[in-house]
Amino acid sequence: MEISKKEVEHIAKLARLEFSEEELEKFTGQLSAILNYASKLNELNTENIEPTSHVIDLKNCFKEDKVKESLPGEIALKNAPEQEKGFYKVPKIIE
Repeated sequence: MEISKKEVEHIAKLARLEFSEEELEKFTGQLSAILNYASKLNELNTENIEPTSHVIDLKNCFKEDKVKESLPGEIALKNAPEQEKGFYKVPKIIE
């Protein structure tokens, strides 16, 4: 599957990226090679393969929640660049 230079320019515009002509040529070739490689998956016979979300059967791998003491505030704030009244002080972002 080939990708055109115009399509690469469109993708760059959507990603708000600017490329030189040389970079556009280079990326056009690279993206075409990637798409050609990925299209090889279409050659696989998947007729008798069940759809799966994972290739390995997974069980819940989370550890059990346990109630325990939390980190003391003074230790949590120890490396804070700024603090005020026992809380992290951050710049105001909403006016």
